[in-house]
Amino acid sequence: MDYQATRSYMLSRPEAWEDFPFYPHIAVMKVRSKMFATLSVDAGIARMNLKCDPVEAQMLRDIFSAVLPGYHMNKLHWNTILLDGSIPNGELERMIDRSYALVVKGMGRKERLPLELQYGCEVLYR
Repeated sequence: MDYQATRSYMLSRPEAWEDFPFYPHIAVMKVRSKMFATLSVDAGIARMNLKCDPVEAQMLRDIFSAVLPGYHMNKLHWNTILLDGSIPNGELERMIDRSYALVVKGMGRKERLPLELQYGCEVLYR
């Protein structure tokens, strides 16, 4: 996946939207008010930060050389993924979906419940 395909996929998730709170060249993808990803280009290579379960985060770093500890993030819970073509698109989509689901699950009941009722758990937590 390239930058544009990744951006489109992220924004296709329910109530996902793009913000630029840090720098104009770093897109922050949010669901409601919570960040689930960043997307940028550095030295000609697109990269994204995704939230991840700590055990899975380390496993992905061990498997893929394009998965690194989260740049400018909590390295226990975030990975930086280089979109250099070395990771299959299906795996990238799975990582994005997992990050999105972790963020939604972490929301307070008042914020999470309307999402679950409107979209269904099978869509939010796929």
